[in-house]
Amino acid sequence: MEQLLEAEELLRGQAEVWQLMFAFADSMALKCAVELRIADIIHSHSTPITLSQIASSIDSPSHPDIPYLTRIMRLLVRRNIFTADRPSDGGETLYGPTHVSRWLVHDSDRTLAPMLLMENHPLTTNPWHCFSQCVKEGGIAFKKANGSEIWEFASQNPEFNSMFNSGMACTARVVIRAILVGYKNGFGCVGSLVDVGGGTGDLVSEIVKSHPHIKGINFDLPHVVATAPEYKGVCHVGVTCLKPFQTLMLLS
Repeated sequence: MEQLLEAEELLRGQAEVWQLMFAFADSMALKCAVELRIADIIHSHSTPITLSQIASSIDSPSHPDIPYLTRIMRLLVRRNIFTADRPSDGGETLYGPTHVSRWLVHDSDRTLAPMLLMENHPLTTNPWHCFSQCVKEGGIAFKKANGSEIWEFASQNPEFNSMFNSGMACTARVVIRAILVGYKNGFGCVGSLVDVGGGTGDLVSEIVKSHPHIKGINFDLPHVVATAPEYKGVCHVGVTCLKPFQTLMLLS
């Protein structure tokens, strides 16, 4: 009996290793769904739709590969990103939205699509392959993978800078809602608010929008604030070094 239990435990360990080994497949399938705007397509309909309807709405120079799309959708359904129901009359499978897929819709105030694309871009996944090298030699994984630290890299690569800022901005919009609800009575005595490392200023701008008496100041690196939109009541300040200001400061 003891040997049998040991053998079962060993097999469970093997299964867990396989699961961990292919865990990356989930994030890659999510990235695919966001790039193809599958969530946008499904959520734009009032009822679940067929695979052929999804395929016909995908922006592609040629007709999408249906068998390939089928495999992607099977994984996404398995991970509860979408629902799949086969009609009793034997018709095509119908795919519908879930509470998870809402976060993958691009044109939404509650989207994590930009963050997902940023985190799964080769420039940000390549550093993960350098962990063992960092353990042996020390150093920064992003620099080992891409030749410079992330802030320097972003300042020299506008496309990456835009992708990074969009990813950070969408998470700020998610967080700020919780802050404004949970701390709604806490901003009355605040005259000025400085967000240090505030990116393109989305977070501080939302606070100022809800509390117009506050003067908002957004501190970040020059290449970051250079692409920041103008917000009423918010001043963007580019600083070359944020280390002396690594806290969120409330100035009355």
